[in-house]
Amino acid sequence: QVQLVESGGGLVQAGDSLRLSCAASGRIFSTYAMGWFRQAPGKEREFVGTITWIGDSTSYADSVKGRFTIFRNIAKNTLYLQMNSLKPEDTAVYYCAANRGGWSTSASSYEYWGQGTQVTVSS
Repeated sequence: QVQLVESGGGLVQAGDSLRLSCAASGRIFSTYAMGWFRQAPGKEREFVGTITWIGDSTSYADSVKGRFTIFRNIAKNTLYLQMNSLKPEDTAVYYCAANRGGWSTSASSYEYWGQGTQVTVSS
């Protein structure tokens, strides 16, 4: 069992940066991948990016590529999402998730989810 707790959300202006954290408790095995998803009001949850827990391979949605960076600190069991050049369309609740089966862009592949943290970007 893995528990995930996100933090770091808030209200920022367009062009600002923000770093989200996701603290994981429980055992994360080498086969795991961690992902970030987001959900705006009235929209479906969408993939933001993913990273393999071991190996550090990443993949990003086209909408955030070049602006967002995912990285993790294995010793601290913490996942991060560095968000730069934020846009109003990035406004959403951001969730971190863990997938026992490895890398995936599909939310349905992830077994463990955090409670989410709100990011609001004003224009």
